[in-house]
Amino acid sequence: MRVLAIGECMAEMAPGTQPDEFRLGFAGDTFNTAWYLAMLSSKAEVSYFTAVGDDALSTRMVQVIADGGIDTRHIQMLPGKSVGLYMISLDNGERSFSYWRGQSAARLLARDASALDAAIASAELVYVSGITLAILDAQGRATLLGAMQNARRAGKRVAFDPNLRVHLWDSPAQMTETIMHAAACCDIALPSFEDEARWFGDSDAEATLERYSKAGAGTVIVKNGSDPVLYRDAGTDGSVSVRPLTSVVDTTAAGDSFNAAIFAGLAAELPINTSIEQACSLAGQVVQGKGALVPISLEFLDQLA
Repeated sequence: MRVLAIGECMAEMAPGTQPDEFRLGFAGDTFNTAWYLAMLSSKAEVSYFTAVGDDALSTRMVQVIADGGIDTRHIQMLPGKSVGLYMISLDNGERSFSYWRGQSAARLLARDASALDAAIASAELVYVSGITLAILDAQGRATLLGAMQNARRAGKRVAFDPNLRVHLWDSPAQMTETIMHAAACCDIALPSFEDEARWFGDSDAEATLERYSKAGAGTVIVKNGSDPVLYRDAGTDGSVSVRPLTSVVDTTAAGDSFNAAIFAGLAAELPINTSIEQACSLAGQVVQGKGALVPISLEFLDQLA
């Protein structure tokens, strides 16, 4: 299965082992998913679509992406630009972020519509997030939404994680309106109930499931922390319990890795409930490490195979 993830990879400053010590990495929601998917699945060919600058940090980022087994041929290089930067702060396992994004070339990733269309044409599954949409200007956002619609009409599967980050939008209303526009362009919706409840007023996870289903997604998987994951797939509803964790080090990329396991399950043609069980297991492993990209043991990967 040929998978194209679209979005922004950023330089990441993650907490080290000592106070006020940080280590440089590269991460970003759709990239994190692409990285975990490339590690998980031999049945998925993973590509990344973004834009970077022409500086040393951008060059290093592209090399890290390639080293992760991800095809970089669709990464655009924009002279005079660089990449965004964020820093993670931790408090009892919960993370907060500080961002420096003004120079990020990825904000222009949809400026070249022909490059976007060519990348999508080579894929079978296209993955976009709400953060991808949020960082674009109005023109770029319209271009990407149109490309998602066209991909779906062409028989490709479009997956969408709303990943609601209100600080990236002009207003909550702009965010919720655009998110539901994107939901109408996708086949697979991967919302998180806590975010959805806050910004859409959903009373429970079932309400989130219904809203995305009515928007047009044939598969909806609602992540809900330690509570059961709800899903609807081809008209069948179900839930999968989440194994409790005794400790959490860092929740960064928990949802991103979850999504990767879902896509790995699609590539392997696994039943949806099996894919969700594996996604929960992977996310549980990821939150035991620091930063977005956490090495997973071969023994654990063999269990998911």
